[in-house]
Amino acid sequence: MQSPRQAAVRVLQLMMVASLVLPAALFAWASWLNYRHEYAIADERIDRSLDILHEHTLKVFQTVERTIAEVDEVVRDMSDEAIRADQPRLHGRLTRIVDALPQLRAIFLIDGNGHPLVSSQFTHVPPDFSASDRPYFNVHVNGHAGVYVSEIVTPRLTGLGTPFFVLSRRRPSVDGSFRGVTAVALLPEYFEGFYALIGHNPGSLYSLVRADGSFLARYPPLDDRTRRLEPGSALLTAIAQGRERVIYTISHSQLDAAERRVGFRKLEGFPVYAVAGIDASAINAEWLATMSSHLVFGVPATFLLFLIIGIALQRTRRLHSEAERRESAEVALRQAQRLEAIGQLTGGVAHDFNNLLMIVSGSVQRLRRDLTDDKHVRLLDMIANATDRGESLTRQLLAFARRQTLTPSIIELTRQLPDLKDMLSRSLRGDIKIEVAVPDRSCAIKVDANELELALLNLAVNARDAMPRGGTLKIARRVHRYSCVRYRQRHRAPCSAAYIRAVFHHQRGRQGYRTWIEPSLWFRQAVGRRGHRREHARSGHDDNALSPAHAGGGSPIDRANRAQESAPAHRNGSSGRGQCAGRGGCERLFPAAGLPGRPRCHCPRGAGIARPRSKDRPRVLRYS
Repeated sequence: MQSPRQAAVRVLQLMMVASLVLPAALFAWASWLNYRHEYAIADERIDRSLDILHEHTLKVFQTVERTIAEVDEVVRDMSDEAIRADQPRLHGRLTRIVDALPQLRAIFLIDGNGHPLVSSQFTHVPPDFSASDRPYFNVHVNGHAGVYVSEIVTPRLTGLGTPFFVLSRRRPSVDGSFRGVTAVALLPEYFEGFYALIGHNPGSLYSLVRADGSFLARYPPLDDRTRRLEPGSALLTAIAQGRERVIYTISHSQLDAAERRVGFRKLEGFPVYAVAGIDASAINAEWLATMSSHLVFGVPATFLLFLIIGIALQRTRRLHSEAERRESAEVALRQAQRLEAIGQLTGGVAHDFNNLLMIVSGSVQRLRRDLTDDKHVRLLDMIANATDRGESLTRQLLAFARRQTLTPSIIELTRQLPDLKDMLSRSLRGDIKIEVAVPDRSCAIKVDANELELALLNLAVNARDAMPRGGTLKIARRVHRYSCVRYRQRHRAPCSAAYIRAVFHHQRGRQGYRTWIEPSLWFRQAVGRRGHRREHARSGHDDNALSPAHAGGGSPIDRANRAQESAPAHRNGSSGRGQCAGRGGCERLFPAAGLPGRPRCHCPRGAGIARPRSKDRPRVLRYS
């Protein structure tokens, strides 16, 4: 379950994520809505363009119908011979009509055999000119009575201009027989010029298409005006279905392979369709431009919000860290006050008890002068030994209370270590075996004896907690000698002997598995409090089965530090305390008994980073 502080940090982290995710989601949703809106606007533009094209084209075609009717009225009572004979006058009148209407290219009358009678282009029509093979003539020969819209026609005579298309109508005689055709040629450029005026938006498309798919006019214009839509195109399919007005999307145009939004509308009374469209790229460009304008304001605002929440998260973490440090300091202060109270109480009791022991000890000394027989001497010796042990106990209590001056003395490890085995055995479980390796040669150190015992006891208790399934605890010493040359180089002082380093070993054994531990008695004990530890268990490596007391049982580590405080309070200054900041601990070098100099602190490369290596083996601490 999360604490309130963790919950607050979690909320800020979620807010940081939300400050990015929510704007991104809203932007995506707005982009989708705007995308649909842009296509809706494009459909409205196409629909309006179709109305304009339909109205314009219908007016042009109606004007052509009136022109045809006017020409038929002029020549209604005239025979073909009379028309040919009156070509100059009729040519002038037709020319005036064409000049008055910019959409017209030419007007000409054709007799029943396909030969022109009169034309606005020629004063006298060439006699060899014939339109008998033109579709706009043959369709009326076959009985078509309405206005026919031809496809694009290429002039046969040079110098007659660009291609055109024709609107023609049948000229019946008085008895209703076929008499000829009245034809009006229209310029595609006229329609394309009008389309260019209304197609100022990029990607616009306008065209005039016959029902068979042939183009009459198109903007942008085609290189080949005779091109037509292939069967199966979307437009021809919709025309075949009888639909007169549709807006749809072309994914791949047959003419230029572009994607477009296209609509068409049929001209009333004519087999012609007005077509309007917009390139999808133009619609998407407008959509991207709109969304980019939103990003100009949205991105800085989102970044500012993210930055503010990030600063708030950083300050919250810093405040929580400060609060945790303050709480830790308060806990440490309360613990120190509690220990101080216990120490004062212990010191007072020990002091009073020590006064009683002094009375007993003095009384024993008085009795020794009066009682000389063996029986009384043995009893007095027993009382004296008990008094000495009581005095030792009071010194330990006073040392715990920090009210006893530590008295370092020269101790021979070859004699001291075997005496400690029984004391340490009582502090271990039955499944833990203790081995004390007695040095094979003399090794004297200067330390407070009581504090040394307490430090070893603390070491044994911690080793017991680190071996829940049993094992072996081995205590030994090893000599490390520094050359006098190195000592003189470092301290610029004379040196007559070497230094001795006392190191205690633990051994954790199991069938098929063996690890050796080599911490210093004084400082390696602190690993896990100041530095990091990593769990590792592998045969053939120096591993430490020593677990810090706060990791799950054991006695306080303070006793190990007290062992090295035994000398600083004394005049000879042969010992002292050292630390390695940020490291897991260091090895302490003590001068051999009777040698000059000060103790040195050597920081090993130990205190590795926490990393799990094996779950099925005992937890050990490895120093690389």
